[in-house]
Amino acid sequence: MSNNKKLYIGFSILLILLFSKKVSAAKIISEFEGLYRDKKNKKIVAYKDLAGVWTIGYGNTFNPFTGEKVKEGMVIDEKTALDWLNKDIEVRQIALKKMLKRIPTANQLSAMTSLAYNIGLNRFADSSIRKNFEAGDFKKAGDSFLLYNKARKNGQLVVIDGLDRRRKMERELFLK
Repeated sequence: MSNNKKLYIGFSILLILLFSKKVSAAKIISEFEGLYRDKKNKKIVAYKDLAGVWTIGYGNTFNPFTGEKVKEGMVIDEKTALDWLNKDIEVRQIALKKMLKRIPTANQLSAMTSLAYNIGLNRFADSSIRKNFEAGDFKKAGDSFLLYNKARKNGQLVVIDGLDRRRKMERELFLK
């Protein structure tokens, strides 16, 4: 496949993401998860995240199509990274819609999807965000996003600047 065709396919997928219902979740996730490339050969390779978990693409810890965990040495291309992101968002949104008794707005769903992508569906299920949302207290639910800005670093729970910025963006989207 020519480089122009690859570029066209990648750009087309990005446009689909940007103009689909998942635009906000995809935008936040792709912005904050980034796309780690090996400095030497510029390939998208597996790396250990802050928590020491093998990760690839846009923060994937497993292949959303097969369930296979990301392992050291794994390499994927940009199309695969976008496919995994799109599929993972779709799966999480379906799970969130089943989990929630109240119907979220598109913005609320996108914000909750971004958070669930980052912290996992099980942790989201027990979150103050879900509890406050279900109770109809949307302001409190939105403010609760700000509580999820920490990660373990050297055994200590610390505020991570990137998580703090992400949670503020998710909160703003949720409250729109």
